[in-house]
Amino acid sequence: MSETISLDQLNAADAAGFLAALGGIYEHSPWVAEAAFAHRPFASLKDLHETMRAALLSADDAAKRAVLNAHPDLAGKAARTGTLTADSTREQSSAGLDRLNEREFDAFHRLNGAYRDRFGFPFIVCVRRHTKDSIFAQFEQRLKNDIATEFETALDEVGRIAALRLDRHVDASDRLPVHGRLSTHVLDTYHGRPAQGVAVELHELSSSGEGRVVATATTNADGRTDAPLIAGRPVPIGRYALRFALGDYFAALGVAMTEPRFLDVVPIEFAVADAEGGYHVPLVATPWSYSTYRGS
Repeated sequence: MSETISLDQLNAADAAGFLAALGGIYEHSPWVAEAAFAHRPFASLKDLHETMRAALLSADDAAKRAVLNAHPDLAGKAARTGTLTADSTREQSSAGLDRLNEREFDAFHRLNGAYRDRFGFPFIVCVRRHTKDSIFAQFEQRLKNDIATEFETALDEVGRIAALRLDRHVDASDRLPVHGRLSTHVLDTYHGRPAQGVAVELHELSSSGEGRVVATATTNADGRTDAPLIAGRPVPIGRYALRFALGDYFAALGVAMTEPRFLDVVPIEFAVADAEGGYHVPLVATPWSYSTYRGS
């Protein structure tokens, strides 16, 4: 599958070109793109996505189950042997599934096996919407479903994966509603102005204690970062910490500071539950106090 193609090019493509561009949107299931080809031209990316999704949902259960079974296990044999598709590799990497420790690999192996034994197809989740902790929570929750409910849930997740792949691979005047946003700003209420020059780090937290830095930035004259900390993709469901170098900021302005500083690096821990939501997490601070809230 080519990296990017415009909607106009897709509308003008022959069957072979259309399939080369979109045959991998549904994992190892090019027949979905073949079914959509007859419905050209597409007025929008939304139109293309809905047409492909309708092709899947109108198929019989055997064809749907084949699509489910075309997906690889998370952190499974294909991932370890490097035989995932390019899209699946990027997706599993986005959630850190290529950086698991042995305990986490063992947990995925156990859960993958339990899920297959219960439902007869692999566990499918749109990993770009989740952190590792959230994926584990999804496993535990969905193992409690009955077979009919889980069959529909898995198909819904296939649709989410396809939407994100389409949005990545197709250039169009519209975008699909698959992106979230996470931003911050710092207000210095001691001086009564936005705080410029505050170093900010965004950390993804983990129950294992092995967090990772997702983004770093420095606030500008408006007290904001030049770009959102996360944008143009889902904000993975999970727990996070924003860490603000507040002590360095006030010291650089000549504010008298105790040693050690009463406030130095200020952490704000919060959770994301809506991967496509807008999260604005500001810091309102003096050298001796701070507060926050969820803004828009």
